[in-house]
Amino acid sequence: MTSSPASLSLSPDESASNPDRYISFRGIDFEGNMQVVLGHLYRHIDDPAKNNALWIRFRERLALAESSATATTDKLLLLHSHVYYMVELFEDHDDDEAMEALKKLEEECF
Repeated sequence: MTSSPASLSLSPDESASNPDRYISFRGIDFEGNMQVVLGHLYRHIDDPAKNNALWIRFRERLALAESSATATTDKLLLLHSHVYYMVELFEDHDDDEAMEALKKLEEECF
């Protein structure tokens, strides 16, 4: 049995309380999700003991992304391409809160 497009549509109230990227992307706070992950990331890479050339270059690329006409899309792509590095950083420092934020970003936005 196949679903008709009408059966897949959500009311604005439903989409806000149950965000689902596979149906509409409505109700997903892309910018907010990215800012939470970036906040966790900066907490680590602002520490000179945890920073390295990869994260220095990441900051440069993030500044370029933020200044572009497609800032949200460009930042999202940059974060997506660095997921494994962020996972490694967060795991190395036992940062479960950061891992949860990254998981949410992955599930809702990537």
